Amino acid sequence: MAKKLIRSLVTKLLVSLLVVGTSCAAPLAARDLPNGYAALPKSQQALLADIEKRSFDWFWQSANPVNGLIPDHYPADSFASIASVGFGLTAYGIGVERGYITREQAIQRTLVTLRFFKDAPQNDSEDDATGFHGFFYHFLNMQTGKREARWVEVSTVDTSLLLGGILFAQSYYDRDVPKEKEIRQLADDIYRRVDWTWAQPRRPLINMGWTPGGQFIPHDWEGYNEGMLIYVLALGSPTHAVGSDAWSAWTSTYDRQWGKFQGQQLLNFAPLFGHQYSQSWIDFRGIRDAWNHAHDLDYFENSRRATYSQQAYAIANPGHWNDYGKNIWGLTASNGPGGFVAKDDAGGERTYYGYTARGAGLDYISDDGTIAPTAAAGSIAFAPEIVVPALQEMQRRYGKRVYNKFGFVDAFNPTFHTKTKTRTGQLLPGQGWFDTEQLGIDQGPIVLMTENWRSGFVWQVMKKNPYIRKGLERAGFSGGWLDAEKAAP
Repeated sequence: MAKKLIRSLVTKLLVSLLVVGTSCAAPLAARDLPNGYAALPKSQQALLADIEKRSFDWFWQSANPVNGLIPDHYPADSFASIASVGFGLTAYGIGVERGYITREQAIQRTLVTLRFFKDAPQNDSEDDATGFHGFFYHFLNMQTGKREARWVEVSTVDTSLLLGGILFAQSYYDRDVPKEKEIRQLADDIYRRVDWTWAQPRRPLINMGWTPGGQFIPHDWEGYNEGMLIYVLALGSPTHAVGSDAWSAWTSTYDRQWGKFQGQQLLNFAPLFGHQYSQSWIDFRGIRDAWNHAHDLDYFENSRRATYSQQAYAIANPGHWNDYGKNIWGLTASNGPGGFVAKDDAGGERTYYGYTARGAGLDYISDDGTIAPTAAAGSIAFAPEIVVPALQEMQRRYGKRVYNKFGFVDAFNPTFHTKTKTRTGQLLPGQGWFDTEQLGIDQGPIVLMTENWRSGFVWQVMKKNPYIRKGLERAGFSGGWLDAEKAAP
């Protein structure tokens, strides 16, 4: 139970320390952005298209068709992750536009999912609820849809990732037909019900989570991380919005993470998921808040620098891990072979972890030789010029060990050779440890950010959502597409 609690909260504890849209007028394949995917050699285009399709298939095939829930990890038996559902709801729209599934198939799966979350029980019981005050438990039972176990918290960040997908659905399914009208209404009902002010026991900051037994956990969202999406959604609420001072209070905690790492001056967050999650839905290119203006960069540029700093860290390879280099890099929250303490070839000891938030930055370094392909793949929109060669090299060098029917496995570790039973994955003699499953929160950025880089599709849909726009404006963002949309007739 203790390990599962760590699995559930590790990301949150680490960071504490340190609508109406428009459907596409043309198929996405005809609108790949110039000088990006369309400019690549055919072999690289084919690989990226294959990665996106296989990663989409993970969501489509793993979901429970009865309630729409999507597992935390798969193909192993797993509880559902509400964050996985948020990524999945968005992936369905991509699947329609790419021709993987029909619009009707996506509508039916989306309706099943939203009906479930709209009607699921919300109360303060230990075992008979899906959520409380409009928020949802981090992990749910795949069949019953209720809290998976008493170690699971009502999660503000995972609810926000779920809402990212729900608001995408609200803006994407924009046709004047009964089923799409119902999607829009369900999405609105679910979002409006979330009581963001309840989750502020130490306002103006927003808390990380709540349990019936322990009440609010002793950590609020502060420091730069994936919390951008939480605050944007909380500021944009038409029913339970937090005060406008919430954003400035949150960004005032950035100072300890601003500095130079591996030659890049940036607002650090060690694992790359913190740069990917919010930007999977929101296009931060060219829009700035007060903090951005004071430091002369936007959050997108900041994440580009973070991506480059991780590649530079792997090239420097201070831990002397096997295979690290220019095209083998990427640390983020992922599975791993551990936890073990094992002897290395020089007679010293190395510590290997299971699931944890690996990362490299000014704020902290957590590195046990485990590479997560999603760290690079989910950063493709930030720095495609270094990400595409990395994905190509990983697939070429390791083949079926890292790349299967659902795309890249969650993680691999070429340094780990200890003969022992690992929590997940397989140990291949002389080659290292390779995972055998994928995680929804790692597959999600691969699908969404690849599509954003190829066509800008998810970003364009979300720009039409009035709640996202309101949240950004209340946070003080201006410029770029925000101002351009205002000026449009």
